[in-house]
Amino acid sequence: MENHFVAYLYRLRYIKRWSLMRNTTRENVAEHSYHVALLAHLLCEIGNRVYGRSLNADRAATIALFHDATEVFTGDIPTPVKHHNPRMLSNFRELEAMAGERLMGMVPDPLKAAYEPLLRELAQHAPDAATHDAEELELRRIVKAADLLDAYIKCLSELSSGNREFAVAKGQIEQSLAKLGMQETEWFLDHMASAFSKTLDELSEGE
Repeated sequence: MENHFVAYLYRLRYIKRWSLMRNTTRENVAEHSYHVALLAHLLCEIGNRVYGRSLNADRAATIALFHDATEVFTGDIPTPVKHHNPRMLSNFRELEAMAGERLMGMVPDPLKAAYEPLLRELAQHAPDAATHDAEELELRRIVKAADLLDAYIKCLSELSSGNREFAVAKGQIEQSLAKLGMQETEWFLDHMASAFSKTLDELSEGE
């Protein structure tokens, strides 16, 4: 029997992000998911190798790859729309839950044990402390930080191209990152973030 699970996930490349903003470079959800997975893996390794933690970077990257999977059905709802008021947010969460359940229903039976846990929380809106241990909850917190970092990098890129449309968003994301209080994100911002504002020639100068 033909199964459509992966075919739907591949369509994330058609879902555009930042739809309310003027963009110099368009971005889709598939590339965003890759970037968040990359950053989540990196944050874990910063935690492990700089701060002596024992974080499962591979697991964090896997969680990140699926963190926006429901958007293949819902699209990317801009944050100002989603959080306009409690009723709007509640309606979106219900829509997201239905999308998560639809995706879970598509997983082939032999693969359910591997993929349903990754999709179930998309239907529940948030990590379930009752079913996850402390390590898993921390990994999902790191994925949230990586998601914010990718948005911050997008702002840096747009601003460096002279697009002031992202100036306010940059400040808001900086505040959200500060609230997380994560030493891994602070290390990344101190040592790596500024490079995203440079041109290719500028990046090449120090090599």
